[in-house]
Amino acid sequence: MAHCDHVHAHAPSGAEVSASLAAAARRFTDSGESWTAPRQRTYELLLQAGRPIKAYDLIAAYAGAGRPPPKPPTVYRALDFLVVQGLAHRIESLNAFLACHADHHGAAAEFLICDCCGRVEELDLAIGSAAIEAARARGFQPGRIVLEVHGACAACAGASPTNAAA
Repeated sequence: MAHCDHVHAHAPSGAEVSASLAAAARRFTDSGESWTAPRQRTYELLLQAGRPIKAYDLIAAYAGAGRPPPKPPTVYRALDFLVVQGLAHRIESLNAFLACHADHHGAAAEFLICDCCGRVEELDLAIGSAAIEAARARGFQPGRIVLEVHGACAACAGASPTNAAA
């Protein structure tokens, strides 16, 4: 599918970013986890992006305000922490990361990915839970589940969600 010229990403307001950062800081202070400067800055950049972003683009964004860019392992460790803690998702097929705004309670997340404009929409279908149960019933111990549905969003397909299903 060819890429279109429009983007549907939602860049959150400064107030939304600040609220999410404050909530994360409280969460980790209350739990005794370390909320380090690299973790906080990485999460802040993910929130500000409002779309999937590659690790090396995060590294480049760090360099603003006269700061030297961090070493890649610093950012990758922060991303790993954020993913494990449920504050970010790795979009496997895009090799990119996205801030998470939902509480999945340890369940897998599902995504609709527009191959035209790049928009990613997070779903909450609990498909991951069903897959884990089915795998365990067969004696398989699942590690993680990734569900990514690629296609065209309603705006790129030129259809409303109701018409797209017809």
